[in-house]
Amino acid sequence: MYIAAQSVIDTFINTLLNSPAQQQTASEMPNQRDEAPDDSHGDLPCLEKLHSPTGSPPTSSLSGLMELENCVSNLSLAHEIVVNEDFRFKPNSPPTESLEGRVSEIVHRAFWDSLREQLNSDPPNYDHAVILLQEVKTMLQSLLLPGHVRLRSQLDEVLDMDLIQQEVDHGALDLHRLAGYVISTMASLCAPVRDPEVRALRDLRAPVELLREIFRVLGLMKTDMVNFTIQSLRPHLLQQAAQYERAKFQQILDKQPASLDNTTAWLQAAESEEASAVSSRSESPGPDSRGPVSASAILIRAYMCLLHWDPQDQKYPETVLMDRARLDALGRRLEMLVLEASVLLLTKAQCGGTVFSLQGFVGMLT
Repeated sequence: MYIAAQSVIDTFINTLLNSPAQQQTASEMPNQRDEAPDDSHGDLPCLEKLHSPTGSPPTSSLSGLMELENCVSNLSLAHEIVVNEDFRFKPNSPPTESLEGRVSEIVHRAFWDSLREQLNSDPPNYDHAVILLQEVKTMLQSLLLPGHVRLRSQLDEVLDMDLIQQEVDHGALDLHRLAGYVISTMASLCAPVRDPEVRALRDLRAPVELLREIFRVLGLMKTDMVNFTIQSLRPHLLQQAAQYERAKFQQILDKQPASLDNTTAWLQAAESEEASAVSSRSESPGPDSRGPVSASAILIRAYMCLLHWDPQDQKYPETVLMDRARLDALGRRLEMLVLEASVLLLTKAQCGGTVFSLQGFVGMLT
């Protein structure tokens, strides 16, 4: 039963990773942190340590690397969905001034200009328009739920590509009629937040602008569907999260045994510090007289070390990389609280109760 659940989760995660919205999220994934640009690959568990035997073709190594990276990506995304209630996908939109943004704008403009020339020619050339209608149909079908039997049948009937091709051959294609049906279908499927954008489509008359806006709004609707699916499946992911992550880490460890070296060093250092602390509190500080160190005490000390981690001297443990951004933020908050408490204590010691009696003084200080 668990294996089946893991397979379902993997399928769901792979679907999200292949969605058009996979590039941007409301909260950045841990392996997209801006704080360590020089260590961009460090969030993948030692992927750079993969080596192929000398003289052997790199195919097997590359295949193993891709499989390992897919495993890490699935693990990271599933973990983020579980721990971050505000996790959302957003459509991929590169910055306008970036190279990617400029290239994307040029390519899209050239595409739509070419389509405009085809539709304005005499007689009109509908070759690309038919391809776009097929893509629109596919996108609409991806938004349908299993219960939309009648709507699916109607979609196949109205957007019958064979019939549309016959209309093109006889010069009888009515793009506005088909677009009107597409817009009506979008209105019945979209979330309420998309109603104004769908209504605005009805005011467009130029076929190129109409098709372009239909694709844009359909992209937003697919993103809404992905986020709705995430919200619906989050309770099920929560039930399987621990087992799923444990299985994924085991897969990573099986493929690359050295992938948890940093975690091993991190726990060993915590164990050594805890043993020294226990020994120093003992009446007989000799190593032979101290008792066994508690595993929970080692974990507490290890996680406390993460709150004041020095990235220059230590490599971050692989098992907590997905939560590094959260732990770093918690560490900064802890430093601020310690600083505030220190200032309050010094102020109390030097000034006594005189200053603290002033209205609003503590609030202004913190």
